[in-house]
Amino acid sequence: MGHVRLEVSDGIARITLDNPARANSITPSMARQMRAACDAVDEDTSVGAAVIAGAHGTFCSGGDRDILRYVANDPADPAAFADMSQVYDVFHRVGRLAVPTVAAVRGAAVGAGVNLLLMTDLRVMATNARIKAGFQQLGIHPGGGHFALLGKVAGWDTCAALGLFGVQLSGAEAVSAGLAWRSVPDEEVEPLAEQLARVPAADPELARHAVRSFRTELGPPRMPFTAASDMERSYQMWSMRRSMR
Repeated sequence: MGHVRLEVSDGIARITLDNPARANSITPSMARQMRAACDAVDEDTSVGAAVIAGAHGTFCSGGDRDILRYVANDPADPAAFADMSQVYDVFHRVGRLAVPTVAAVRGAAVGAGVNLLLMTDLRVMATNARIKAGFQQLGIHPGGGHFALLGKVAGWDTCAALGLFGVQLSGAEAVSAGLAWRSVPDEEVEPLAEQLARVPAADPELARHAVRSFRTELGPPRMPFTAASDMERSYQMWSMRRSMR
């Protein structure tokens, strides 16, 4: 049925999807496990960053197909609605993690798997990764706020290309389109993600305040400069008192 692994060391939490038979698609059980992992990270104040990855060389192929078929039989059935909600909600939970997050994307990210990587703060991809919305090919309308997430990160044209016209991007193309920070050879993805995570992980308290400001200021909606400046002031004064005395 697949599971989610949580490993913590040196201030970095590693949350890994592991469902090899289904290309790391997410079942309701895995969604519950991921929420529990996120809760554990938030409660552990020694953690200053999290890396989100998929096992076995692929990232995430979205919601599990068996669950989609089950829901399709009667979408209004309370149990079906609850199971689908479990999967949708987990992406938003990742986006609310109390620490900066990096997605380490290898292999494929498809459908709701694209939503998952978009909920992180930073994305590192294999050059040969495959990024594909794929909803149209299944005859399914995009879900989980797909258009809003794509539009926020990469803008109108990239959102339309993936979400309306079924374009597939490589990891290198995703960087050019603004969907990722960097693309590297497959074997370098997770080491680079962890290298990036080490900086916030070295000061978890500061990292948690900084990422809260980052997400609040960038929105949506984006915060006006004057409001952002006022919001940052107290955190900056706190950090100066703590670090520069």
